[in-house]
Amino acid sequence: MTQTLRIDFVSDVACPWCVVGLRSLLQALDAVGDQVKAEIRFQPFELNPNMAPEGENTTEHIQRKYGASPERSAASRQAIKDSGAQLGFTFNYGPESRIWNTFDAHRLLHWAGLEGKQLALKEALFKSNFTDQRPTNDADALADAVAEAGLDPARARQILASDEFAAEVRAEEEQWRRNGIQAVPSVIFNERWLIQGGQPPQVFEQAIREIVAGTGREAS
Repeated sequence: MTQTLRIDFVSDVACPWCVVGLRSLLQALDAVGDQVKAEIRFQPFELNPNMAPEGENTTEHIQRKYGASPERSAASRQAIKDSGAQLGFTFNYGPESRIWNTFDAHRLLHWAGLEGKQLALKEALFKSNFTDQRPTNDADALADAVAEAGLDPARARQILASDEFAAEVRAEEEQWRRNGIQAVPSVIFNERWLIQGGQPPQVFEQAIREIVAGTGREAS
């Protein structure tokens, strides 16, 4: 019998490990097959809510925020590239790569959820940011991602030119903070089981199979 599984995927468009986590989750769901009907809901989380409009160089940002040396930062980016390649995703990091504010991207994702296109837009935004190296706060880049996801770019530009869905996104961000989510990706199954980090597909697959079998351990 097919079981419906609600999956809240709390993440940020600026989070590379969120790409890895999503790709792993999707592979796990493919492996489980028709045992599960997944309803994935992308929930907003901003790693850098106060980021300036011009963004910040990725290496400098990581060094300032986490105290990582340039060498350690480069090693981390290589690990991300390798993980992405194993999952069919290309990270095109370079010396000039930048991190940008993502609030507008989250507003568009909220809208995409109402249109039944959240997954498609999430994947398009990840590609725009990490593969194409386009800013996550640029209206043209966002509109192109919207079009790639099969949504109306004119409607997206209308949203971006207003405060539409801003209150909803702020409320959702606050809800997940109150629920104790402080790092992403955080993946919550049926509002009871939690997996955090860019885990490999096997971790998600095992968890899903245990949940389906009724043997999964609940998050505290």
